[in-house]
Amino acid sequence: MSLIEVKNLYHDYEGQGEYAVNDVSFAIKKGEIFGFLGPSGAGKSTVQNIMTGLLKLQQGQILFKGESVTDLKSKFFNQIGVSFEHPNLYSKLTGFENLKYYGGLFQVPTEDPQKLLEMVGLQGAMHKRASDYSKGMKQRLVFARALINNPEILFLDEPTSGLDPNLASTIKDIIRRKQEEGATIFLSTHNMYIADELCDRVAFINEGVIMALDTPRNLKLQHGQKSVQVEYQENGHVQAEVFSLEKEADRIRFNNLVNTKHLQTVHSQEATLEQTFIKVTGRGLS
Repeated sequence: MSLIEVKNLYHDYEGQGEYAVNDVSFAIKKGEIFGFLGPSGAGKSTVQNIMTGLLKLQQGQILFKGESVTDLKSKFFNQIGVSFEHPNLYSKLTGFENLKYYGGLFQVPTEDPQKLLEMVGLQGAMHKRASDYSKGMKQRLVFARALINNPEILFLDEPTSGLDPNLASTIKDIIRRKQEEGATIFLSTHNMYIADELCDRVAFINEGVIMALDTPRNLKLQHGQKSVQVEYQENGHVQAEVFSLEKEADRIRFNNLVNTKHLQTVHSQEATLEQTFIKVTGRGLS
């Protein structure tokens, strides 16, 4: 069952017929981590901002549990959490005060701000002004703020941007835990490694158009090279060969090598999600 559906979405910032989002449609299942992937300027944030009501819906439909979000208003906003790539905080308030104030805007039970700050590793800075936070600390505070109303669906825009690997791992663990608790997650990112690691399905968007939509595994298998690279010892030297798994002669040669040589390494040559994106869209992620 789809929790949220986007149908034939268009958006033209200038009203000149140049669409930043062009006939975008997809559905997100309840409990799914759905990745929305593309480079800067591809239309990711525009779609998210329309879905969350920050941009006016010009053309198309956004349905939440089968109802238009434009009809749900506060009922919808009480069930979503949004984390922005560029932190928008009250700089004169402390981290704790930011969460306390934001929690007061909802008409549903909210989480303890101190608990959330501890979850993202900001317990030691909860009484510091947000203006004194580093970029990574602000990013974590915005992420914690998105969780305060126990949202049914989380909209996360580059949630690990600016974080070191340990902190990024903490955020990814929280995302997984929220999914286990039943939350649905819309993850907008250009980081293909995080998307591959977390997402159940992904959509590739480029120049406002969805180019592909499937599981990361299916996309990589569909567009990747089915081959194996082998390194083996021969006459005191390391030799390397690549065998296509789709060619019978290569498969025979590979089996012979396995049976007759001392193999050192064997690597499958499936494409990464980033390589798949480049192949599908014809452009990189910068």
